[in-house]
Amino acid sequence: MQGKGRIWAGLVAVAFVTAGCELVVPPDPPAAPAPRVTPQVAPIPEPSAESLAFARYYAAVQQRLVADGLLRTDGGGPDTPISVRNLVANFERIALFDEYALTNGRFVQQQTPSRLRRWQAPVRLQAHFGASVPTADRNRDRSILGTYATRLARVTGHPIRQVNSGGNFHVLYLNRDEQRAAGPLLRQLVPSIGEETIDEITRLPRFTFCSVYAFSEAGETPNYVTAIAIIRTEHPDLLRRSCVHEEVAQGLGLPNDSPTARPSIFNDDEEFALLTRHDELLLEILYDERLRPGMLPDEARPVVEIIAGELLGGQS
Repeated sequence: MQGKGRIWAGLVAVAFVTAGCELVVPPDPPAAPAPRVTPQVAPIPEPSAESLAFARYYAAVQQRLVADGLLRTDGGGPDTPISVRNLVANFERIALFDEYALTNGRFVQQQTPSRLRRWQAPVRLQAHFGASVPTADRNRDRSILGTYATRLARVTGHPIRQVNSGGNFHVLYLNRDEQRAAGPLLRQLVPSIGEETIDEITRLPRFTFCSVYAFSEAGETPNYVTAIAIIRTEHPDLLRRSCVHEEVAQGLGLPNDSPTARPSIFNDDEEFALLTRHDELLLEILYDERLRPGMLPDEARPVVEIIAGELLGGQS
């Protein structure tokens, strides 16, 4: 939720000095020691049995994926060459197709051609934490989000930063119990949010590791103005960081996944945990001024081919 600014009127101590006389001021008596005040810390609520089961499940998932050589953090290497042809095809599938369509009030997985969408206004990433998240975890999550924001700003050339209040891209760190009860918070963050989207977020099933919802201006314009990412706090560290990388990047205008994208986090095979060089190239293309929000795939393709050729030095 957005914080409210407050202006405090403080008292100013003013010393007056009188010339021409000498004042003898007796020493002040020793001050009594101030009473020790123990800060009151709100107790962390006990997670439900369902939330604990989610934590065990995700810990086992991460352990299995790592053991299978997945969730790589190296960003790719000689085994994952990037060609212009593949980069163009991956951009088209990831940036110019939607993964889900809203049908009869529900989000249904359906590959649908779409228009190019991205942010025109500066992106202000703001972290929100459920009461279940300890202070140490909050500090770590903010550090990761802030470092990532700096990287995304460098890659895209678009103003992206982390803020403590007044955000327009909200990253919600919630456990299962808090996710179920998130309706009032969602309405506060995005007053125009539809009930079907609230229902989708509060009911996210266990197999959906994390999710992001980006909202355009009224009238279906291609400019994003706000977004909400859901990060489950039952995730162990690597899955949690992986979710931040993927959902924030997708919320910038890369809404889809592709089974052929490699090395990439925009691939449901979970081979890579963190944003790769391939994914940075996708973001560079997305925010290149030669592309216009609203372009359809056939309009964008010739421009994307030129940009990809320049980024890869003409490699085929």
